Amino acid sequence: MGIRPVVQKKDGRTKNGKGFSRGELREVGIDSKQALRLAIAIDLRRRTKHEENIRTLKQHLQGFKSSKTRKKRQKRAG
Repeated sequence: MGIRPVVQKKDGRTKNGKGFSRGELREVGIDSKQALRLAIAIDLRRRTKHEENIRTLKQHLQGFKSSKTRKKRQKRAG
């Protein structure tokens, strides 16, 4: 699995979640099929949106886009 979200417990502490909520993915502009292709876990039971998770997703996408762009190869002479 790729990245993991942070989820708040009832007593105010945080823990690692099983996946991002649909609202958090929608906020970043990713649909569920894209998320699965990018190895982003989805938790269909969660309904909350945490700003920390949205920031994490945005940073992950920035890193993914920058690593995806490559320089074109030059043709060999001869």
